[in-house]
Amino acid sequence: MAPTDRFVAETTFHVRYAETDAMGVVHHASYIIYFEEGRSSYARQRGSDYASFERGGRYLTVTEVGARYIQPARYDDQITVRCWLEEMKSRSLTFNYEIVDTASGAIRVTGFSKHICITHDGQVVKIPDDWRAWANT
Repeated sequence: MAPTDRFVAETTFHVRYAETDAMGVVHHASYIIYFEEGRSSYARQRGSDYASFERGGRYLTVTEVGARYIQPARYDDQITVRCWLEEMKSRSLTFNYEIVDTASGAIRVTGFSKHICITHDGQVVKIPDDWRAWANT
């Protein structure tokens, strides 16, 4: 379950046909893309989109990702991705996710992604202060 003690971003959309297999079930790899959409939405809702982060000379490279598939989503289902910051360190952060059926609230997938902050040259650096402030609100 999404936490109630911190900010949780939500973004809702319909499953597209291209994201499914021959049975109309969402392909497992598509959920990782949904996680990315959740992170992007989180950053925008916090007032600092990821494109601006990159223009500032930094990337958040994925170091680990995991997913637990509970119940399949299917073509044209409306789903909601919930994303929250689980942990923030000086140079890394972890996001957690829930993907739920919008109509029923049934959890389809849960997961996480870990990231490290690097420069365009690949040097590990501290996460900028404006993003670090998310950990305190």
